Amino acid sequence: DREGRALRCACRACAVLFRAPGAGADRYRTVPDRVLRDPALRLDEADWAALDIPVRLAFLLRTAAGRWVAVYPGPAGVVESSLPLEAWQRVAARTPLAAAALPDVEALLVRGERGGGPLEVLLVPVDRCYELAGRLRRVWRGFEGGAEARREIDAFFAELGARARPVAGAREEGR
Repeated sequence: DREGRALRCACRACAVLFRAPGAGADRYRTVPDRVLRDPALRLDEADWAALDIPVRLAFLLRTAAGRWVAVYPGPAGVVESSLPLEAWQRVAARTPLAAAALPDVEALLVRGERGGGPLEVLLVPVDRCYELAGRLRRVWRGFEGGAEARREIDAFFAELGARARPVAGAREEGR
C-alpha cells in the first residue's frame, strides 16, 4: 500500500494483480524480489557523513512523493529521517541503483564496518529491509547491538550478496 506505506498482503493473487505499474490506481504495488549491486560504486566516509546518517546500517527509500528517506534499525525498531537533498543528489548521481529503485517497494540497503572503510550498497526489496530490522530487534544487546547482531547482519548480507546481480548501466571502473 504505497499511500499508507505498509505491506498489506502476501498472497500470489495480489502479487500478480499489482505487478504492473498503475494497477490499483497505483496505490498498491507488488514488492519485487530482485537484488542488484553496482560493482563500480564506492561510497566512502565523506559520502556517508554528508548524508547525516548516524549509524553504519540503513536503507534509503524513495517515497511515492519522490522524497528519499533514510531508515535505520535499532533496539526499538526503525528510525526514519530525511536525507539532505544536495548530498543525496551527489551520491545518487554516481550509481544507476538510485534510478532503478522502485518507489516504496525497493530500497538501497547500505552497511559499513564499525571501524570505517567503504560501504556496501545493494538494491533490495523493502520487505527484506524490514525483515532485517525485525531480526536485529530480536537479538540486539547493548548500545551497538552486540556480537549476535553483527553475525545476523553478516549472514543477511551474505545471502543477499549471493543473489545480487549487476544493475544495468553500471560502469566497470571505480568512481
